[in-house]
Amino acid sequence: MTLKLSRGGSTPKGISAASPAAFTLDVCIDAPVGVTILFGPSGSGKSTILSIIAGLERPAEGRVSLGDAVWLDTARGLAWPPEKRRVAYLFQSLALFPHMSALKNVAFGIDRTLPKPRREAVARASLERFRAGHLERREPATFSGGEAQRVALARAFAMSPRVVLLDEPFSALDDELKAEFAEDVRSAGRDLGAVVLHVTHDRAEARALGDRVVRLEAGRVIASGVPEDVLQETPAASAMLRSSDSRGINGRTGR
Repeated sequence: MTLKLSRGGSTPKGISAASPAAFTLDVCIDAPVGVTILFGPSGSGKSTILSIIAGLERPAEGRVSLGDAVWLDTARGLAWPPEKRRVAYLFQSLALFPHMSALKNVAFGIDRTLPKPRREAVARASLERFRAGHLERREPATFSGGEAQRVALARAFAMSPRVVLLDEPFSALDDELKAEFAEDVRSAGRDLGAVVLHVTHDRAEARALGDRVVRLEAGRVIASGVPEDVLQETPAASAMLRSSDSRGINGRTGR
């Protein structure tokens, strides 16, 4: 199953093209099951792409689909609401509920039609997967930074999402923890058969976590493929990236 985003539109609805808030996003991305890294500097469009996929932002024009299900097609006036897409979105802030225990935080996003004992069992299993079972009864105020990350990841994957969006959640962690989380995310995504899109501007993080990388600049894809090819900094690669950017090429990740 492949997540597809074409164009992504130009100026968001309700904003004048002449406005300072206007942003032109012109991309074509295919993200199959596994971890796809959106890599690029601040302002390149990475977080905007996640918002469009999640249904939190609607572009002036564009199309988003997962397999045969079309989530957004502005030409047809079609837009699925966020809750119908079953997307897990993990922000840098993590957004844990401060008054809830780790177990209740994780159980919150699980299908409410399931009996409470079943939801709690799924939540416990997800906490264990992300090495946070010992935090079950504790509240976020008592967590370290790494512990909060574990609980947030457990919550994201516990809902059995079709797509997981990670917006630089590891930026404050040291390299050892990043490597550990990278392996946990890859394993969980593989077991679920989920598409994982991970935003970062950290080259080492992109190499450790990504099955493929989409490199963005100024709202356009300038390169895509395996990390070793896209992230290398040889003179030839740099020249290729500059050439691609000047022609405005829309890249696609490998399928």
